[in-house]
Amino acid sequence: MPEKISLEEIKKLWPKDVPNINNVQKYVSKYKNEKIVIKYGGNVLIDRNVFNNFILDINILNKLGLSLIIVHGGGPRIKRELDKKKIDSKFINGLRVTDKNIVKIVEEVLIDFNNDIVENLKKLGSKAVSFHTQKNNIINVVPEREELGFVGNPNKINSQMIDDAINKNEIPIVAPLGIGADKLTYNINGDTAASAIAKKLKSRRLLLMTNVEGVYDDQKKLISEIKPLDLENLIKWKVVQGGMIPKIQNCVDAVKNGVRGVVILDGRKPHSILHEIFSDQGSGTLIRK
Repeated sequence: MPEKISLEEIKKLWPKDVPNINNVQKYVSKYKNEKIVIKYGGNVLIDRNVFNNFILDINILNKLGLSLIIVHGGGPRIKRELDKKKIDSKFINGLRVTDKNIVKIVEEVLIDFNNDIVENLKKLGSKAVSFHTQKNNIINVVPEREELGFVGNPNKINSQMIDDAINKNEIPIVAPLGIGADKLTYNINGDTAASAIAKKLKSRRLLLMTNVEGVYDDQKKLISEIKPLDLENLIKWKVVQGGMIPKIQNCVDAVKNGVRGVVILDGRKPHSILHEIFSDQGSGTLIRK
């Protein structure tokens, strides 16, 4: 459990236009001795202002004594690097077909991004530690499908290494990479990696931060809370389509396997994490039984 600092110290860090700091203590108590897994999508992290907001929020949550595990994406950075090298990407059901050449680039980009997050948290005084295939690997995988190449599905998570880091007041920063039985590196869908970790830890919350407000109903209105079965029906009725389908399937799977609640929220909105954790109305769409 991270060490807490006083409310007076937190006031110096507290941003404007976020929930009242005087109500924070009750929410801190709610999440005491619980784990929160936060997946931050690569699409929103490409904007440096959004990135800096995210780092600030994580630093505040850490200083308040919450136990966080961050899983990051990196799709746009990977695309940028592949474009530079004039390498075309093919996708099957939203997953990048990844050959030996591409997986090497993916690994380099994700590790570089991982280090970026760690270093920026350290600048604000939070201890953070990298978890990826070259350092502190915690994810073992089985290949997703042969035609996808080096794309993996987590089949084993080393939760002890995560617990050890949290007990040392460190924030685990996890890249969506894993190692197969062949000792080779595999790319993992970021939501899938975050969901697998959240399930293994039986986390209180899994927050999926993306570039949409949450889940919409058939009238295009934001749904504030929904049960897994109703969410599956939205897929069946084609209300939820495209890239949101695998995200929703990961959410449902997590809630059915020990995660108390999953939230899809808009990572582009300033301090959406603080709005979610420190207010009753939350932010985005909450999925729970």
